[in-house]
This record gives sequence, structure tokens and C-alpha cells, in this order.
Amino acid sequence: MGMNKQSFIRGTFILTVSSFFTKGLGFVNGILLARFLGAEGVGLLMIAHPLLPLFITMTELGLPVAISKLVSEAEVKRDEARVKRILAVSLTVTGSLSVVLTLAALFGSKWIASIVLADQRAYYAMVAITPIIPIIAMSAVLKGYFRGRQNMNPLALSDIIENLAQILVIIGVVKVLLPYGIAYAAAGAMGAAVIGEGVGLIYLFAVFKWDNRGKVKETPPIAPSASLKGDRTLRDLLRIGLPMTGSGFIHSIYHAFLPLLITKSLVLFGVGVEVATKQFGLLAGYAIPLLFLPSFFTQSLSTALIPAISEASVDNNTKLMHSRMDMAMRTALIVGVPCTIILYLWAVPLATLIYHAPEAGVLLKLLAPLFFLHYFEAPLQAILLGLGKASTVMWNHVMTNIFEVSLIYVLGSNLGIEGVAMGFGLGILLLTLLNFYSVATTIGFYFDLRIIVKAGAGGIVMTVTSLAAHRFLERMELGQTIALFGALFISLVVYAATLQLTRALRSGPKTPTITPVS
Repeated sequence: MGMNKQSFIRGTFILTVSSFFTKGLGFVNGILLARFLGAEGVGLLMIAHPLLPLFITMTELGLPVAISKLVSEAEVKRDEARVKRILAVSLTVTGSLSVVLTLAALFGSKWIASIVLADQRAYYAMVAITPIIPIIAMSAVLKGYFRGRQNMNPLALSDIIENLAQILVIIGVVKVLLPYGIAYAAAGAMGAAVIGEGVGLIYLFAVFKWDNRGKVKETPPIAPSASLKGDRTLRDLLRIGLPMTGSGFIHSIYHAFLPLLITKSLVLFGVGVEVATKQFGLLAGYAIPLLFLPSFFTQSLSTALIPAISEASVDNNTKLMHSRMDMAMRTALIVGVPCTIILYLWAVPLATLIYHAPEAGVLLKLLAPLFFLHYFEAPLQAILLGLGKASTVMWNHVMTNIFEVSLIYVLGSNLGIEGVAMGFGLGILLLTLLNFYSVATTIGFYFDLRIIVKAGAGGIVMTVTSLAAHRFLERMELGQTIALFGALFISLVVYAATLQLTRALRSGPKTPTITPVS
């Protein structure tokens, strides 16, 4: 085995550190775009973007998750030839599909734009992003392979490299294209994303070749065509992958038509198309990225959780499954509490300082309390995927999307952009509850109630401290930025100290004393 397999905790730690940098870089990217393009330009980007996930979903066929699960199972059995077959089949399938779909997207771009785009100025941005499809598809296969090996280093570094490349291109390209009009500048920003992904793929491929340099002699090469005939690898991959594709397909169609749905509901509420595009930009380009910023921690946890749970389920090790699940839920709670408090309490000052858009802060404040559940939703979904319950994940998404579409349309046309935001938040609530119910009925659910009390106490102390610190720093007249971020820093230190004092950071008892939900 040429690669270093990492422990679940170490893998999570590596991904968390890299995600912290990646999210930070992504955030810098978002601020640059907001400053260069304004709310209207960001709105155009958001309108052009949603079709992309649909094509990527159709190209990947849910294989990254399937690869991660099957490779980790093959690792347990030390079956190197099986790992090689999984990779050969996956690359053949995604490679062929991505070429076909990219060509279809380019040749049918005018027709697609006339149906999907809520604002036709987003056409150039939509065309500029199309070449990213095969790049992301190939990257996803290699990332699934590294995840299955439980070697998280290449994933971590490739994301950082992608973001750095993208920022450098955006700074150069968007400024040059801005004089030609906002539509061309938005297209330039999309082109930067393609170049960033391309650089990331080159890095992943180089690491893969380096790690497999000694394995050529160990296992005979497998011709891709041979691996597709009379071999159960494709069947096994599709058994897990197709429900994920179904889930992603529905999710992507939903997100492709979401800008259209939102702008239509806002027009029904009584605002013009340009104002609707701007309001959509405030929600999707400003408020929602701020909400997702802290979730890098739970996303990293989820990425490491799929192969870890899969490995434990192969050995029928229920105790290990529950200890990993307990760690995931505990982490989600400890991270979710301070992030929710900060985003709710300081929504308007944060949006004003970062984006110069206080109106985005109103939407942020509305969404923050419901978004708390998102910190649990991602690990719960990862547990279900690790247990091979991909079809359950798909149906949970389907039900949530139907519920969300209805709410966004009804609330948006009656309450405006605030109604749309509420529709989003209630959708997260439903998805988390469905995933929780699915995990509880599959393997039972244990959770130490004491950790909730400890995290809650930390949250109360943190809230009081941040308000007092902000008032104190404001009196010192150091400026709004120092007053806000100084108060946030002090409150986070106090929160961490409270958790340390109450011993909330220690892992729970070996044998849970709580009753299981089932």
C-alpha cells in the first residue's frame, strides 16, 4: 500500500485545517467579486451557475461517494486489484460522459439560456463555465479514490491550490473585462473558476501518479474496456452511485430553476426584474455564503466520516460506528453554537463591514437560527452514505426540495425576499429531521444530553461577553472593525474556556447512559 492511511481523527483534522484556508480564500474571492461586480453582477453569476451542478451530477453518476465507500472496503480486505478496477471503470465512465455533456452544453447553450436564465445577460457567464464539467468530473473520481484510501492530504492541498489560482485570475481578468460591461466581467469570473479547477486537477493527477509509481509491477494493468465487461465493479459502483445521481439530479434541477422561481415570486410580490436580481444576489451571493462559512468543519468531518463508517460497517463493529457518530454530533454542536450566535447577534454589522450591504444582514439574521441545524445535517447524511443508504438520502432530498419549492413560492410572493429566506431555512429544518430519523431507525441514536447543557451554558456566557466587550471597545473609539472583530475574538476565547471548565471537550462515557432513539 503506497499511501499512508490516516486515522479518522487525523483525516478530519487535515481536512478541517485545509477547509479553513479554502473557505477563507473562497471568502476573499467572494469579497473581490462583490467589490468588482456589485450586487447585480453577483446576481448574474448566481443565475448562470445553477445549471453547472446538473451537468456535473449527470457526468459523475454519484461515483465519488461510491468510490470512497468501495475503495475503503477493498482496503479492509487488502484487495489492490479491486482498487485498480474501481478507478479504471470510474474514469472510463466519467470521461466519456463529460465529453458528451460538455459538447451538448456548448452547442445547445442558446436554447438552454432561453429556458433557464432569469436574466439573459448571464448567457456569457453560463458559456464560460461549461469547460469546467470534464475537469470537475475527473477531479471528483481522484478525490473519491484518496478519500477511500483515507489519505486526506491531496484533497486538502488541491482545494487550496484551486482557490489561489482562481483568485489570481479573477484579479487580472475581471478588471480587464469590466469596461466592456457587467455581462463580460461575470463571464471572466466564471472563466477564472475553470482555470482554478484545471490547476487543481493537474496537482491531483501528479500525486496519484507519484503514489502509484511502484504499483505497476504489483498488479497487471487493466484495460478500461475489459473492466466494463462481465465485471461486478460497474454494478457495485452504480448501486451506490445511481441513488446519489438521482439525489444530485433533483437537487441540481431544483437549483437550476431556483433563480427563476425566486425572481418570479419576487415579481409577483411587486418588485421589478432588476430589483429582483439584486435581491437574489443579496441572499445567494452575500447572506448564504456567510452562513456556510463556518460549516467547513462539519463538511470535513463528513468527508472523513463516509469511509470511516463504511469500514466499521464492513466489520459489523456497532460500537465503533456509534463512537464515530457521537464524535461527529458532539463536534457539530460545539461548532454550531458559537457560529449561530455570532451570525444572529452581529448579522447587520458583519454584512455592513464585509460587503457594505446592511440589507443582506437582515436576511442573515432571519436565517441564522434555522441554519444551526445544518451543522448536524451534513454528518447525518455522511453516516447514511457510509451505511450504504444512498437511496434514503435521495428520498430525503426529494421530499425537502418539494417542500422548499412550495414554501419559497408562497412565502416569496406574499412576503418578498424575507419570505424566500424563510423558505430556505425551513427546508434545512426538514432535511435535518429526515436524516436524523433515518439514522435513528437504522442503527439507533445515542447522545449525551449533558453536552447540550454544557454547550448551551457556553453560548449564554459567550453572548453576554461579546455584547459587553463590543460596548467597551466602542467607548475606546478604535473604529467599528476593531470593535466588532475584537468582541468576537474575546467571546470565542471565553466560549472555549467555558467548554474547558465544564469538560465539554472530553469524549463521553464509554457506555452511553442515555436511551437510544429508534
